[in-house]
Amino acid sequence: MTLHEPAVSPDGSGGLLRVRMLLSYDGAPFSGWASQPGLLTVQGVLEEALATLARRPVRITVAGRTDAGVHARGQVAHFDLTRAEWEGLSRGKDILPGDSLRRRLRGIMNKLLHQASSAVPARTDSKRAAGSVGAIEIHAAELAPHGFDARFSALWRRYSYRIADDAGSWDPLTRHLTLWRRDAVDVDRMNTAAQQLLGLKDFRAFCKPREGATTIRELQRFEFSRGSDAVVTATVQADAFCHNMVRCLVGGALLVGAGDRSTHWMLDRLEDGTRSPVKMAPAHPLVLEEVRYPDDVAVRAEATRARRN
Repeated sequence: MTLHEPAVSPDGSGGLLRVRMLLSYDGAPFSGWASQPGLLTVQGVLEEALATLARRPVRITVAGRTDAGVHARGQVAHFDLTRAEWEGLSRGKDILPGDSLRRRLRGIMNKLLHQASSAVPARTDSKRAAGSVGAIEIHAAELAPHGFDARFSALWRRYSYRIADDAGSWDPLTRHLTLWRRDAVDVDRMNTAAQQLLGLKDFRAFCKPREGATTIRELQRFEFSRGSDAVVTATVQADAFCHNMVRCLVGGALLVGAGDRSTHWMLDRLEDGTRSPVKMAPAHPLVLEEVRYPDDVAVRAEATRARRN
């Protein structure tokens, strides 16, 4: 896994330096990405670990805020450090600051996760935290290009979703990453329905709208394929996603694939702007696979902020 743009050197101004991280995590022990009081979250663990290193609060911005139980292989985040904090990470040793940051954060995070899993009365989700040591891994940390924003600079996010629709393909070793179904789904029907939703559209009918937030997104890929192991994998890619949008889209497609809805039902619902709930697909098979950035991240960030506003 790599970050897609070259790192840049500090500009010499002595101000804050932006650090970009590529990370992955097993979402099962966490109540999602975003910090929540009394709950174990990916952001909460990372920010607590960074605060331990920097000896001050450090705020992290992420490319895609995943829900409880959702995993990530290619998540991207950024945060700001002073020049002294960044250069001090090496502690005078012959090691790059980013490499030192990864190693030191790994140790602190695993200590925090161990404490969380053993603090039964202290956390409301302590049982969920059991076995969480090693659930977050940082693959790269480096200085970001000027104007980089993990959220607003992104061109697109890509998710995958695994579905095993026959008991013969139920693999106990991947059960935490796969939806097991007793009823078979028709991949061709699902693809027919999915392809009709591509493009810049209002996805209010397939998400949980947040007050004051736009539900207009560009859905760039939405397709299903059956592998040699007979498992069906969904690929969903968009410039950005609304709350629960991927799980609602997959949940709708499963209804079509099972023959419970027509191949035009998803498009009809989208165009009608229906706001009645769609049964979301379960969270545990959903994985954020990749986030892509352009060469000029600053221009992209400004354009995205303007569109969101």
